[in-house]
Amino acid sequence: MTKAIIYCRVSTEKEAQETSIKRQQEELQLFANKYNFEIINIIEEKQSGYEIEREGIFEMLVEFQSGKADTLLIQDETRLGRGNTKIALLHQLNRLNVNIYTLSHHGELQLSEGDSMVLQIVSIVEEYQRKLHNAKIKRGMKKAVSNGFNPAENLSNQHLAKGRERKEFPIEEVVRLKGNNLTFQEIASVLRGMGYDVSKATVHRRYQEYQSLENCLNQD
Repeated sequence: MTKAIIYCRVSTEKEAQETSIKRQQEELQLFANKYNFEIINIIEEKQSGYEIEREGIFEMLVEFQSGKADTLLIQDETRLGRGNTKIALLHQLNRLNVNIYTLSHHGELQLSEGDSMVLQIVSIVEEYQRKLHNAKIKRGMKKAVSNGFNPAENLSNQHLAKGRERKEFPIEEVVRLKGNNLTFQEIASVLRGMGYDVSKATVHRRYQEYQSLENCLNQD
């Protein structure tokens, strides 16, 4: 069964908005029943759609990243956010392969031509940034190895990985999440939610490699 999160938002604490948020929830619950979705969580917020730092948004993203749900139910895309905030959140949800259903579209979200074009541009830019970052790491590793650096000497249990295919996943995302004080177990869960089948041990080992390389490059 599809596991879904209901997200409702209004912009102020006014009494009229209180009625609106309750109506959103009721209509989305009926919508979920129609599609036979299992509701994992119902999130309500009273905050501007232009504000991206919302507790409900953080809660929602964590549950999608952990794989607890894979579908989002909203009244319309403006409930998710407005302006650049909406684009940023749609991009993040797309990266997590989240299906978005809206009442306004009576089914899956249909992006406007403008929003779709912006998301394509953002994805292309992000992909080239990732390629440039990986190229920099690869170049730095070759240079470090040519200078005698051996990352295996700094790692324990390296023999256990022999013969296995090296799994690819975004190390920059690992570094970012580690900077947010997530554990390697939590980071592995987030990556699995993004479609990367990795273990805690693999994430830990790759992070150590990255740190070792960074230390070597900084000393160069």
